[in-house]
Amino acid sequence: MGRCEMCGNDYDKTFEVIAAGDRHVFDSFECAIHRMAPHCEHCGCQVIGHGVEIEGRFYCCAHCARQAEQDSQLRDRVGTATI
Repeated sequence: MGRCEMCGNDYDKTFEVIAAGDRHVFDSFECAIHRMAPHCEHCGCQVIGHGVEIEGRFYCCAHCARQAEQDSQLRDRVGTATI
C-alpha cells in the first residue's frame, strides 16, 4: 500500500508518477492533476491538455496565450490550423 501525497489516503492501488526525476505517489488521477498540472497564466485554470507554453509560461489555450502575450500569430500546438 502507498499513501497519496495529495490527500494522504492509504490505498492498495496507488500509482507512481516520475517527473523531472522526482517520484510522486497518488491514489487517483484527480490528485495527480491537482498536485502537478500547471495553472494558466491568464485565466488560472489548471492545464490538463496540450496547452501552450511560451518561454516557461503555461496557458490552457491559444486564446489565453494571445490575450496575455499580445501576439495574434500564436498557434495551437495540436494540428496545423491557426487559432
